[in-house]
Amino acid sequence: MDAGRSSDFERFAGWASILAGIAGLGYAVAFVVLKNAGLSGLFLTLAPLLATGGLVAVFNRVRAIDSGFAILAVGLGIIGSLAASTHGAYDLANVLHPPTLESDLPSAVDPRGFATFGLTGIAVAILAWLAGRTPDLPGWVRPLGLLLGVVLVVTWLARLIVLDATSLLVLGPALVAGVLSPVFFLGLGAWLLRWRR
Repeated sequence: MDAGRSSDFERFAGWASILAGIAGLGYAVAFVVLKNAGLSGLFLTLAPLLATGGLVAVFNRVRAIDSGFAILAVGLGIIGSLAASTHGAYDLANVLHPPTLESDLPSAVDPRGFATFGLTGIAVAILAWLAGRTPDLPGWVRPLGLLLGVVLVVTWLARLIVLDATSLLVLGPALVAGVLSPVFFLGLGAWLLRWRR
């Protein structure tokens, strides 16, 4: 094992990625199918925080390829994850204690999913691009990560441009991201936990 990676962190990142995938599925179901703001807020709070373990594990494996891009990607990914989690906590707080005034203003923390979808999508795409340049990660990480990154950025752009969150132009990419993200993190977690060997 590389000196920059510990088996303890690999196990932690593996389990965190598995839980991020499960929470991501929970978010997709709660938001799109159940339309349950409380559950979707809870899962949106948890999934991105848990995903940071997997992002750092990928960073550890690609930083020798190009440290500048790797640092940029993990920085954007952590900022995006923290803002997304804060957005989830904001939504959850509003469900538990509904505000007295109705507002259609975007979240000040994560306007129209800028961090949740935009920054995280850029981070995942950069890490996936770097992953394709190292044998230290499975071959599926690059194509799936690039696709996920693009779909996340498209989701943010759709949400920014189309104000109706129920429009198919918004729901289409959001549904694709809602499937790809859990698959990516479940696969990454299983790989980090060495379930493949």
